[in-house]
Amino acid sequence: MEDRRERVLVQALKGVSFSLQRGERLGLIGGNGAGKTTLLRALAGIYEPLEGQVLVRGRVGALLDTSLGMNDDMSGRENIRLRGLFHALGDAAIQAIERDVETFADLGPFLDLPIKTYSSGMRVRLAFGLATAIMPQVLIMDEWFMAGDASFRERARQRMIGLVEGAEILVVSSHQPEIMQEWCTRLLWMDQGRVRMDGATDEVLEAYLSAAG
Repeated sequence: MEDRRERVLVQALKGVSFSLQRGERLGLIGGNGAGKTTLLRALAGIYEPLEGQVLVRGRVGALLDTSLGMNDDMSGRENIRLRGLFHALGDAAIQAIERDVETFADLGPFLDLPIKTYSSGMRVRLAFGLATAIMPQVLIMDEWFMAGDASFRERARQRMIGLVEGAEILVVSSHQPEIMQEWCTRLLWMDQGRVRMDGATDEVLEAYLSAAG
């Protein structure tokens, strides 16, 4: 029997085109529904464009969702090992990552329990620790990395600085102007799925904040 199931298609991005070179730090700004998260997911390979193409060269690290690439039925430790195997790492490298994430996430005995038993805060700590344990060439992230209590945010910030400095290319979405000014050399102002402005951080941020105010 012919499969007549229909897919629901939503056009969230329209005519978005840009390129990035090694050393660039790109920030995405815009209101809710502007297309920032959709663009990040397309860059990370989660969404496949129906028109045009996304070409990314290099190992990609994505901090977009605490459940991204995680198996709820497996323990935290098993998920760590699975991620290492996905990146084709050897046993010694996987064990080093396991120790690193175990120390950072500070989950105690919960590390050996299925992550479906974790609280939202525990999931964030594990996901963040795991996502930042393997240095990517292209780092793509949404602002969920600022979640958690004050103590975690400070530890996460210190870890994130090393990751941002080590990545060859950064693409980040945030509603926090201070993050954009500190980390980004260039901004894309997204508006209803289109690029409204593309340029130097200070220039684009000034125009965006003026329009919003």
